[in-house]
Amino acid sequence: MSDKETNFVSHLTELRQRLIHSLIFLFILFGISYYFSDHIYGFLVEPYASAVKNDDIERRLIFTALQETFMTYIKVSFFAAFFATSPFILIQVWKFIAPGLYKHEKKAIMPYLVLTPILFLLGGILVYYLIMPLAIKFFLTFESVGLNTNLPIQLEAKVNEYLSLVMKLIFAFGLSFQLPIILSLLARIGIVDAKFLKERRKYVIVIIFTIAAILTPPDPITQFGLGIPLLLLYELSILSVSIIETKNLKREKKQENA
Repeated sequence: MSDKETNFVSHLTELRQRLIHSLIFLFILFGISYYFSDHIYGFLVEPYASAVKNDDIERRLIFTALQETFMTYIKVSFFAAFFATSPFILIQVWKFIAPGLYKHEKKAIMPYLVLTPILFLLGGILVYYLIMPLAIKFFLTFESVGLNTNLPIQLEAKVNEYLSLVMKLIFAFGLSFQLPIILSLLARIGIVDAKFLKERRKYVIVIIFTIAAILTPPDPITQFGLGIPLLLLYELSILSVSIIETKNLKREKKQENA
């Protein structure tokens, strides 16, 4: 076997080991999360509870299938475990690729590994503390006491549907908040530049609000709640790309003068 084949096999072996370690860590945290699933459930349902606590109506979450609550706790536990495991997975990815990078490449990539979970967390915080309470209050305005409809219209939210919506929004916002990371990386490898991003701003606005309409429920609060932060992040990305370009130009001048 040649040295090249030996290196390839050793890299595959290392990758497999790191994947196995990540999965083991995920399942351990899943077990822990399932043990505390009642607390996680209470945390995720808090935006709904806070939004309706001053109502005259006694609110509750219902389930309509025998296995629904059990499966909901499984999903909630896996959601919490994956959320907590993500930084560990990023560390494993870093340890796998770092030996093959030069010192300046390591220095360039490290900030992205730190910012990725931070931006994801910021997206989740925005959903939990701002978007969900506003969206819940918006949807509750469509309730009716029955004066004009003969029968009252009252929300009987299903626990599975509510928690699935919350988790979907947290992931949607968290992933969408990676926009500056993606555009900055594309700028570093020369695919986009600040001029390119500025010239296509009007198309990006349409794309962002289209994505927001797809990822969120059909209401203006969550759609604008995702679209506006993404626009701000896009502008931040243009600034970040401009800084990267300036640094690259300075580095090229130093190399020419050396």
